[in-house]
Amino acid sequence: MAALVLLVEAVGIVVLNGVMATFVDAQRMSLDGLDPDVMVTATWGLGIGTGLLLALCGVLLLVVAVRDRAPGRLTRILLIGLAVLHGVLGALTVGLVGWTAFAWMMVVLGLIVASLIAYGQERPSREADGEDGPAAPPVGGAASPA
Repeated sequence: MAALVLLVEAVGIVVLNGVMATFVDAQRMSLDGLDPDVMVTATWGLGIGTGLLLALCGVLLLVVAVRDRAPGRLTRILLIGLAVLHGVLGALTVGLVGWTAFAWMMVVLGLIVASLIAYGQERPSREADGEDGPAAPPVGGAASPA
């Protein structure tokens, strides 16, 4: 589920940045004297870069789901970074966009965290294997020479 949501969000981010770039280009807007063409290119670049990151994380989550194994170290790092990004952007969207966008960001954040928790590292218990672990050295006794 999280993989599909991330893939849809990737497309949405690219489209949203494309709309913003179109408005900047059509109105020849400038921010503090910056060249409008640079702003259009930067907006497209940010949209495509973010969309690729979201799509990569979505594909990696899809691979994890198909294999039904815990994600590797790189995948975990990317997903944790993406979760932090969604948390920060969620906090910003409350004031800038509204509560609906905040709710969407928190749902996506919850799905990412749930996928990290669902495939947590499984550690087999020693008691299930019949092992008690390494024997403890005797208390108060001298260590035997090797």
